[in-house]
Amino acid sequence: MEQPADLLGWAATVVLIATLVRQIVKQHRAGSVEGVSTWLFVGQITASMLFIAYSAWLGSLVFVVTNSLILVTAVVGQGLAMRRRRSAGERGK
Repeated sequence: MEQPADLLGWAATVVLIATLVRQIVKQHRAGSVEGVSTWLFVGQITASMLFIAYSAWLGSLVFVVTNSLILVTAVVGQGLAMRRRRSAGERGK
């Protein structure tokens, strides 16, 4: 059975992931990658992988799942940005 603290953690996870997904969708629809930093994604991916390992070590399922989902959003966001950059480069030729 979930502890009250775990329920709070799951609620935070839902809010955080919804916010990140919304931002990725907004950036993708904007059609520009001008303000998107590759280093932000590199840092986010690295930090997420480290936090996943740390959370697993502590045995915290809430944080393993949360950080795994954050990692997925970073990879998807970076993939969309790279595709957009490639597409913009091809149009500029």
